[in-house]
Amino acid sequence: MQTTFTVPDLACGACVEKITQAIQAIDPQAQIVASSQTKLVQIESELPAIALQATIVDAGYTIGR
Repeated sequence: MQTTFTVPDLACGACVEKITQAIQAIDPQAQIVASSQTKLVQIESELPAIALQATIVDAGYTIGR
């Protein structure tokens, strides 16, 4: 299942790496595409969206509306 989040404070490559590592820690098979330019994080994972969202928030980022 693919889930897309808007992450307004996704500002740089280090942010992309931090979110990618956090998601892969809970789902090593997840496919992640994140862009600091578009502020979007697209995740292909079998985990529910709420778990992915919580992981991004726990990594220190805000989920936009």
